[in-house]
This record gives sequence, structure tokens and C-alpha cells, in this order.
Amino acid sequence: MTLPRTPSQTVGPFYAIGLCRRPENVLAPRDDPGAVQLIGQLLDGEEMPVSDGVIELWDPSSRRWGRCGTDADGRFSFVVAEAPHFEVSVFARGLLRHQLTRIYLTDAGEHAMLLAGEEDGAFRFDIRLQGDRETVFFAH
Repeated sequence: MTLPRTPSQTVGPFYAIGLCRRPENVLAPRDDPGAVQLIGQLLDGEEMPVSDGVIELWDPSSRRWGRCGTDADGRFSFVVAEAPHFEVSVFARGLLRHQLTRIYLTDAGEHAMLLAGEEDGAFRFDIRLQGDRETVFFAH
């Protein structure tokens, strides 16, 4: 007797749909004088946008946490209170474990390669999952 195949139970990863049902990317009031916009793009090893990723941000200064799904062009954005650095978790297709990095808004000495650059009044930090310009990720 041959048993029928079990139907697939895979439902993801569809991070942008499953995790981002409401905006969670504003960690500081937009009208706060110390609020800044942090923008970026999640890119794969061929510099192609990752459209179904999620970026989570932790601000140790204010003890606030936020999350933003990437759009069709891999873009994400946050409104944050200016702080020395932010802890970042990256979730995306093809990753068995999330990746950890930091974003510095000020000169971080040896960590200057992680420094976000200013663009049109916002801080920009692109995250590259692989390749020659791969973002520095920390072991966890």
C-alpha cells in the first residue's frame, strides 16, 4: 500500500506579510527635535534588493525597539532619537539564523566601517548580506 504524500506545510518566510501588519518603525516622535530618519536598503550578494526581509532595531539609549519590513526595492526606514549606535537584527530568505550588526551615527573609531552616512537629511545605512562590500555581522 502506498501512502499519499503529505502536503507541504511551509508558509514562509514571508516576513513582510507575517510580521509587519502594523507600522513599528517609529521609535521617536517625528516632531521631536532630536528625531532623525534612518533609511537603508537590504541587498543580496549580487546587489539585488531583498524584498521580503525584516530589519529589527534596538536603541539601547532609549530602550526602544522597532521593526520594518523591506519594500519591493529592499528599502527600510526608521524614525529614531539620535543615539551613538543601534543594535540591528536582519531576517531574510536564505538565512538559517538572523544576522546581527550595529549602526553608528557618530565616529566609532575602529567601527567606522559601520558608520551611517548622511543623505538628504537622513542617515543612510545599506545592509549587504554577501559580496565584496558585505556588512560586518557579529557572531551570536
